[in-house]
Amino acid sequence: MSPSEPPRFFSEKEVANHSTKNSCWVLTGTRIYDVTGFLRIHPGGEALILSRSGNDIRTEMEGPPHRHSENARRWMEQYYIGELDTDGSADEIQMARERKKTQEHTVDEGPSPISKCSQVNLDTDLVDWRKPLAWQVGNLGEKYETWVHQPVDRPIRLFGNEFMEASTKTSWYMVPAVWMPLVFYLNWYCYTTLAQETTRLFASTDYSFLVHKYSFPLIFVMGMVIWTFIEYCIHRFVFHMRPPAHNYYLITIHFLLHGQHHKSPYDGSRLVFPPCLASVVIGSFYLLLTKAFPEALGVSLFVGGLFGYVVYDMIHYYLHYGSPQKNSYLYSLKAYHVKHHFEHQRAGFGISTTLWDYPFNTLIPEQTF
Repeated sequence: MSPSEPPRFFSEKEVANHSTKNSCWVLTGTRIYDVTGFLRIHPGGEALILSRSGNDIRTEMEGPPHRHSENARRWMEQYYIGELDTDGSADEIQMARERKKTQEHTVDEGPSPISKCSQVNLDTDLVDWRKPLAWQVGNLGEKYETWVHQPVDRPIRLFGNEFMEASTKTSWYMVPAVWMPLVFYLNWYCYTTLAQETTRLFASTDYSFLVHKYSFPLIFVMGMVIWTFIEYCIHRFVFHMRPPAHNYYLITIHFLLHGQHHKSPYDGSRLVFPPCLASVVIGSFYLLLTKAFPEALGVSLFVGGLFGYVVYDMIHYYLHYGSPQKNSYLYSLKAYHVKHHFEHQRAGFGISTTLWDYPFNTLIPEQTF
């Protein structure tokens, strides 16, 4: 509902009727929230919310075992739909609504998904959401860091130009569709090339040795491990750089690269990398590895890393939109990544694995969800 609209009132009976996957309401005190759209992306799983539907969840919000962050509470306000009737007038109000609907021959469908995702106050927010954001955020200066880490559940438009806007959006299935054929081809190429037994490491020295075809699986896995380190470094040092408050261009670049994802973490069209942008980075690593090592060895490492990148992008998408089984690896990884978005933006930089957060001391403290 719009911040300027008066709150709607609902009776306890009305609230109790909304306790299914198709319509799930919860309360904090007298405030009512329609969290239907949040069920699938809740890090603790939809069953946790459904078991508390129609009830006051203030105790669960405060913990233990998990005290929800200010960002999580702010996020929840986007699903606010009204107040619990405490003086018995809700039935009268509801009857008046029904009479009005009959008179106008219309059907009141309640708050639309758009309105539930639009709790940004268009009159007071630091940017104008009615215009593309790309060229506005650079003017936020020292306020940018706080603003970008106050997430909202609504789509972001970056550019006014339709082609530029479309180029920033990618469906998740485009990543395997574009890169997996190349992975399969390079796997075949590397194995058959190594099978010729002409690839030697340190070939110009007395310590040269043959890179055998049977070592390809090990080299492939090494490439995947190298990718996890690259993933960590890019996420930590590039995506989470702190642009100088006085530098309009660096703030804009940061927002385009990663800030927009933290501002709107459930914008499904921007959860994976567009192939055109990814190809620049992927091509650079291909050239680096083939120059540093014999070609077949360098390509073998590269294809392992490329497969690791595809796995990373698929996992990242799933962590935002999937519903992993409780106590599974992906379940803990989803909870870990959600904490990165809502509580610990300066930690938890591993996405497909938390491996590198350990030696670099950026591990998010473990909490039970």
